[in-house]
Amino acid sequence: MFDIQEHLKKLPAEPGVYLMKDKYNNIIYVGKAISLKNRVRQYFQSSKNHSSKVISMVKNIKSFEYIITDSELEALILECNLIKQYRPKYNVLLRDDKTYPYIKVTINEDYPRVLKVRQVIKDKSKYFGPYTNTTAVNDTLEIIRNTYQIRTCNIDIDRAIKNKVRPCLNMHINKCVGPCTGTVTKEEYNKMIEEIILFLSGKKEKLIEILKEKMNKCAMEFNFEDAAIYRDKIKSLEEMVQKQKIDATTSDLNQDIIAMARAHDEACVQVFFIRNGKIVGREHFILEGVMESSRASILGSFVKQFYMEQEYIPKDLIIEDEIEDSFILEEWLSSKKGQKVNIRVPQKGEKKSLIEMVRKNAIEYLEKFSGMNKRKYEKSIGALDELKVVLGLDKRPKRIESFDISNIQGVDSIGSMVVFTDGKKDKKEYRRYKIKTVIGPNDYDSMAEIVERRLKYDNLPDLILLDGGKGQVSAVKKVLKLNNVEIPLWGMYKDDKHRTKGLISQEKEIELDKTSNLYRFVASIQEEVHKYAITYHRSLRNKTLTKSVLDDIQGIGEKRKKALLNHFKDIEAIKKATFEELLKVDGMNKVSCKSVYDFFRKG
Repeated sequence: MFDIQEHLKKLPAEPGVYLMKDKYNNIIYVGKAISLKNRVRQYFQSSKNHSSKVISMVKNIKSFEYIITDSELEALILECNLIKQYRPKYNVLLRDDKTYPYIKVTINEDYPRVLKVRQVIKDKSKYFGPYTNTTAVNDTLEIIRNTYQIRTCNIDIDRAIKNKVRPCLNMHINKCVGPCTGTVTKEEYNKMIEEIILFLSGKKEKLIEILKEKMNKCAMEFNFEDAAIYRDKIKSLEEMVQKQKIDATTSDLNQDIIAMARAHDEACVQVFFIRNGKIVGREHFILEGVMESSRASILGSFVKQFYMEQEYIPKDLIIEDEIEDSFILEEWLSSKKGQKVNIRVPQKGEKKSLIEMVRKNAIEYLEKFSGMNKRKYEKSIGALDELKVVLGLDKRPKRIESFDISNIQGVDSIGSMVVFTDGKKDKKEYRRYKIKTVIGPNDYDSMAEIVERRLKYDNLPDLILLDGGKGQVSAVKKVLKLNNVEIPLWGMYKDDKHRTKGLISQEKEIELDKTSNLYRFVASIQEEVHKYAITYHRSLRNKTLTKSVLDDIQGIGEKRKKALLNHFKDIEAIKKATFEELLKVDGMNKVSCKSVYDFFRKG
């Protein structure tokens, strides 16, 4: 038994991370502290100054553990990693987990390549980004490769020249100058790379000039088809340049502009990414569990969780308000980037105006998101409330478990269980069962068996829904009674066209309105449990079909097994085959033939 008061006395006055746990040993909150002793004790003192969220959390704490670190910075990094790993119920959580593409120029190579990557590593290459629009990255790469004849392969150029390797198709169709042939100098090749770097650094006007020269040349030669292609590329580039324009005093400005809007238990953080003085993209992020949290706390949680995942850190974070742990976050981001990173809160001027623009975007998105969320709510929580009323339950069912049986003429009967938590699929809780005690096609007894096996474990559901009618319900009702368990139990029955029709118990039958959210919710559960059972059954059948007695013969692998079956058509013919007949099969030698011959004649 965990004695909280006794463990509070043993807390060290050192920096570290603490993990609060509920009665199921689930981690429900992760926090960091300069002094574990002072911080953790605060939770269990007078609740006068605690928010309702903290009061609710403390009621659910049944134990805690802590990890001592050498510094507050180490504690912050560990806290970020643990929040990402466990996604605790009472932490402010970043719903989006996005990584962004970069364009990489491998200037560490003699003949550089231009690639799309999602990770920045210290390899002396040049990285451009991040870009929030993957399509724009792909379009940019296509423009570069259609304009410059650079290589896309990863072969060793010096070795290729030495061994006189034949050039690939790209050289023959004028997509690559063919450095592997040794006819192109590094200086000539790198002139193209220098222009590409100018282009990626924001000097797109230079590339537009080059494309215009090529378009005019094609037109002068009456090659109007290619001229039209260049015209379209120029138009795309000019549109890209126009979209990225922003008033900036320097061309090497790299900043993230961050602002927030909040409503109820959700917040939307909007980020504008400025690279080389131009907006290269913007993105929104939804944070959950923000009720009663301060703006400083929400923005601090966002910075920690978002930049933990990002490879590239800009020089400046321009944020609309002061944030929690600002000083330690600056230290962490600077160590991650390898140079000083500033967190700034503008009070006036151009940056303040920019913050306002970003915040308006956040408000606009949150309004849209709230509308979408309302519809999602009606489909999930709203459907659960309706289910509570229709079935006469004491409370809204938080955890629903649904069971189904699958077999083909009684062969390989299996059971499946799917779980819906708060109206959403909880796939980590899904389970599959091989039927052990029932022989033959008996869905009622099979259903009873898997439910009885399920009852041996904790975290029982608030409601059980069976894929079946009154027979399945009666069989499982007996199991619940024998185990002294009271859980509301209903079957999901179908119409003549094998579509969900309603819910049935031993005493009552409820036909559902096909236009209601409740009907769609119940139908989705029935479809999910049936699909999960069928998928499992199919995988077992496939394993059975591919399993063969030949697998037990030494020296007979997959290739020889297929060759033997293709040659003799079935196992009986292989059993009767002579040594000489076995030797005629492709891939068989004397040793493997002797293994097969002796195997079927032993004993």
